[in-house]
Amino acid sequence: MRACVDIGGTKVAVSLSPQAGEPLVGRRVEPTVIEGAPDALAGQVIRMVDEACAEQGIDATQVRVAGVSSCGPFVRGSEGLELAAPNVCGGLAGPARGLPNDWCSAPLEGPLRQRFQTVRIANDCIAALQAERRWGALQGLDHCAYVTWSTGIGMGVCVDGHVLHGKNGNAGHGGHMFVSDHAQGLCGCGNVGDVEGLVAGNAIARRFGQAAAVLLGQAEAGDAQALAQVDDLCRVLGRALYNLVVTLDLQRISLGGSVFQRHQSLLLPRLAAQITGHLPALTEGFSLVPAGLGDRVGDYAALALLD
Repeated sequence: MRACVDIGGTKVAVSLSPQAGEPLVGRRVEPTVIEGAPDALAGQVIRMVDEACAEQGIDATQVRVAGVSSCGPFVRGSEGLELAAPNVCGGLAGPARGLPNDWCSAPLEGPLRQRFQTVRIANDCIAALQAERRWGALQGLDHCAYVTWSTGIGMGVCVDGHVLHGKNGNAGHGGHMFVSDHAQGLCGCGNVGDVEGLVAGNAIARRFGQAAAVLLGQAEAGDAQALAQVDDLCRVLGRALYNLVVTLDLQRISLGGSVFQRHQSLLLPRLAAQITGHLPALTEGFSLVPAGLGDRVGDYAALALLD
C-alpha cells in the first residue's frame, strides 16, 4: 500500500494505492494548512495518510512509500526539497499578499522521510503531465504540455519525449512569466504583473472583488461586463499558452485545474482563439483539450510518480 498525495494552494488530497492497476481508495481532502510552524503542512500530510489508513482498516506502518505531487516552486534545504509556493508561503510577497504566515519555505521532503521509507516529490504539473501521458489526453504524444488554471497557474512540459525537470524540479513555471505592469497584479511570489498574479483563481478575486466562480458564472449567464473581464483573462493566459506552443513546437496542451474544469465550455474556445490561426507554421496541427483525467488528475499525478 502506497500513499498518493496532491498538495495545492487551496487543498490537500490524500489517497491510498494498492497494487498497480487497482483503483485508489481512502481519498481524503482538506484545505491546505497555511498557519503555524513551517512544517505544519508536512504534518498535515502525515496525519491525513494515517487517518486514511485507519478509515480503511490498514496498518499505517505498512504504508512506507509516498508519491507527492505538489504545487511549487521548490528550493533545496539541508534535508531535501522545501516548498516555496506563492499561494502557501506568505513570506515571499509579504503582508500585502494577505497570507497568515511569514514562511519563505515549508519543509517537505525531510519530515516526510522521517515517516516514509521512500518519498518521491515532483511539481504537480510535471507529475500531472506524466499522468496525462500515461492515462489521459496526452497518450502517445512526445511534444506536449499540461497546464493548470486553478488557485495558481502551473505548467509541465515534454519535448522530444523527455519530460523537463530543471535544476530544482521547477521546469514549466511559466505562470510567473511577466506579461504586464498592471498594479493590481501582485503575485504571491512577489512579482507584479506575471500571469499568475493577473489570472489565477485568487488573483481574480483580488482584481474584481468577487470569487472566480461568481465572475465566471455571471459571464456564462451573459453579463456583458463579466464577459469582457473573462475575455481579458483568456487573452493573458491564451497568449502565455501561445508562447509555450511556439517556443517548444508542441502538438497538444491538456488543461486542468478548478477554474478551468468548472467553466471549460466558456473558457476553452476563448483560450484556443489566442492560438489558432497565429503563425500557422507553428500552430497548425496543434490542439488545446481538457485534461483527460478531469478533476482526478492530481490524484493520478501522485500515482504516476510511483508506477
